[in-house]
Amino acid sequence: MEKFKNKVWLSSPTMHGDELKYVTNAYETNWMSTVGQNINEVERITTEKIGCKYAIGLSAGTAALHMAVKMAGIKPRDKVFCSDMTFSATVNPITYEGGIPIFIDSEYETWNMDPKALEKAFELYPEVKVVMLVHLYGVAAKIDEIKEICEKRNAILIEDAAEALGATYKGISCGHFGDYSIISFNGNKIITGSSGGMFLTDDEEAANKVRKWSTQARENARWYQHEEIGYNYRMSNVIAGVVRGQYPYLEEHIRQKKDIYYRYKEGLKDLPISMNPFIENECEPNYWLSCMIIHPEAMCKQVMSENDYLYQSEPGKSCPMEILDAIASINAEGRPIWKPMHMQPIYRNHAFITKDGNGRARTNAYIAGNSTDVGMDLFSRGLCLPSDNKMTVEQQNRIIEVIKECFK
Repeated sequence: MEKFKNKVWLSSPTMHGDELKYVTNAYETNWMSTVGQNINEVERITTEKIGCKYAIGLSAGTAALHMAVKMAGIKPRDKVFCSDMTFSATVNPITYEGGIPIFIDSEYETWNMDPKALEKAFELYPEVKVVMLVHLYGVAAKIDEIKEICEKRNAILIEDAAEALGATYKGISCGHFGDYSIISFNGNKIITGSSGGMFLTDDEEAANKVRKWSTQARENARWYQHEEIGYNYRMSNVIAGVVRGQYPYLEEHIRQKKDIYYRYKEGLKDLPISMNPFIENECEPNYWLSCMIIHPEAMCKQVMSENDYLYQSEPGKSCPMEILDAIASINAEGRPIWKPMHMQPIYRNHAFITKDGNGRARTNAYIAGNSTDVGMDLFSRGLCLPSDNKMTVEQQNRIIEVIKECFK
């Protein structure tokens, strides 16, 4: 099968030239550290884009999540409710402070945290006072329901909007809903600084605390005075220059990603698959990644161990790993969707709550589409498609044809 000469990536940085101007300015003015005009401007732009009062530029979205967990007051052995289907970077900061993640199952309408499962979790663990929510693949979770539950339980909401910059829920930007929220500028995000992230809040005291903690918690003294543990988490003025150059292109990137999503949706409409969903009258995604899920009856046999997989091709059926292998064979990058945290070896002994209040699934053996473990079902039947906004229409059409071949 003929391959693309240049690899089609899942989602790679798209640079425009303005980035270099601001990086060069940092170099020429010698503001290469963690202060400077680029940082100030990126923080200002972020507050305007999100609608929050304060944005603190940090070295990564993970650093911002750690600061949010610390700001929420998590102490060793404190339990925290967390989205189950996510990247481990969401969960790890809870453990940095000695907290214990309890994983909340997903729901099918958005693939995000299920409010019914969250309500059930509070019935089982009424002492919990912090919820870590993720907006998956640029699609907003059911924010109104989740915030109502948190407010009823007097719980702090941390909003991980790392994947959702530019997405909105009922016209309000993701990143605006948490007591503490974060966004990411990692290299594969909708805009990038190659790294970097932001801590977002309307709480001035919290913003000042995070700014202090992220610069090694230095006190306001002529000498180096320290009364708290600090971190080297501040964003560099050089990275901020890249982000500053990217911000004017955010809406353009979203439009390009949206076009990719709907080309897949149209091109694959005759197959037994669905695209990653969102609630149309509530959410406008940023379409960061286009994903698909195979209908249960169209799944061929597939098994996955901790680090390997096997499938058996069947006429009229396919499975995620078969499709990913086919895409890879033409030099294009797809990926499995996030493997749920309760299935990860490091976290599999932690509590996991479904909407029915069931505990964790003990095995990967289940009937596709007929499982109370929604996250495991989505992981088993879903995959992320090449979503790079530099992909040509011709390249995408070729990828669509390769996917169709898998179902013949």
